[in-house]
Amino acid sequence: MSLVAEKTEVGSYFIANYPPFSFWRPEHLAEARAVLERPPRPGTPLGLYLHIPFCRKRCKFCYFRVYTDKAARDVETYLGVLAREAEIYSGLPIAAGRVLDFVYFGGGTPSFLSVRQLESLVQRLDAAMPWRNAQEVTFECEPGTLSKPKVDALRQLGVTRLSLGVENFNDEILESNGRAHLSAEVFRAYDWIRAAGFPQVNIDLIAGMVGETWDNWRDCVRKTIELQPDSVTIYQMELPFNTVYSEAIRHDGTPTPVADWATKRAWVGYAFSELEAVGYRVSSAYTMVRDSEHGKFRYRDSLWHGSDMIGTGVASFSHVSGVHYQNVDAWADYIERLERGELPLGRALTPTPRQRLIRELILQLKLGEIDAAYFRTKFGSDILEEFAPAWRKWQDEQMLTVSGNRVHLTRDGLLRADGLLPEFFEAPHRGARYT
Repeated sequence: MSLVAEKTEVGSYFIANYPPFSFWRPEHLAEARAVLERPPRPGTPLGLYLHIPFCRKRCKFCYFRVYTDKAARDVETYLGVLAREAEIYSGLPIAAGRVLDFVYFGGGTPSFLSVRQLESLVQRLDAAMPWRNAQEVTFECEPGTLSKPKVDALRQLGVTRLSLGVENFNDEILESNGRAHLSAEVFRAYDWIRAAGFPQVNIDLIAGMVGETWDNWRDCVRKTIELQPDSVTIYQMELPFNTVYSEAIRHDGTPTPVADWATKRAWVGYAFSELEAVGYRVSSAYTMVRDSEHGKFRYRDSLWHGSDMIGTGVASFSHVSGVHYQNVDAWADYIERLERGELPLGRALTPTPRQRLIRELILQLKLGEIDAAYFRTKFGSDILEEFAPAWRKWQDEQMLTVSGNRVHLTRDGLLRADGLLPEFFEAPHRGARYT
């Protein structure tokens, strides 16, 4: 597969797993259920992901399973079965007695919940799968849902890494893309966040939101640097199939409103250079960190090195003992199954040993550098020889360099990282729909 076309078309670009999700099937669920009844692989870290699917508004570029129309009683029902899901896992051999290495509250908008709801949820979760000693607890926040008491409560509940979804500092761009917050709420919330003393604060930006310009992007980067977050994560805007923008393009013939890939890469490249000039360094194809100690991202690094992660919540994904599976993606189905006391599993896939190797290879390549010795030790494979055509292809196009045991992405390769990865896929997965 060649690098992504310059025009931003409808379809997935960001690669989060392998094999592609479109190959996961309900008929493979027996394999997932079986692995949950077995003890874990020795020495494998365990993480917990909690999907909080509520939002004040649905962004026009959002492709996650989120709800903007649920009443207070619905939210309470969901939180009750979410805690019940963790309780069921705590009694299974795969999780019983294991210490959580990392926890991630994602969404949706976890900060949509009230302090009372958060405290009640955490109390039940901690009783089922204790996480107060986890190495990292990440919590995603939308600025407009925060208050000082809520920020303080998050710190007291043990959140160590708070990720603030800024996306842009221009109110017109935020509004036209469907974001619920405005820029004034970013600065107000950020003061509370810093005062609360979180060990790590991350800011999310999106390069290529509809309406973006060079002048505005430079201003966004400047304002980000002035805030001095511990890390900055920048995604290039894409158009997965189920977004508001994508639906208009596919069904109404609306021209793509998103900047082309060359422009988005230039914007991210500019941001990386500006951040480097003030002391940040590259942590991945999306993230710059201010220093090594406060810029670690254990959730990402653990997953990309094959750790176990139990995903709870509607439509959430898990990877356990080498098996992939996903929860059902319908609200009623998810609720009803847990109320019956059963896990709400929807589809699964057991990758082959080679596919597990490919998964770690492509995910770790997003870090900008990989060490072939790691794969020889873990998988008994010489990736430099096994994937020699792919290395030659991208080396010829100046996307990467190979020196000794190490593969290093060039800056151009880093900015195109997801476009490089399908070259390592097995033949049936190339060109197939990712989701």
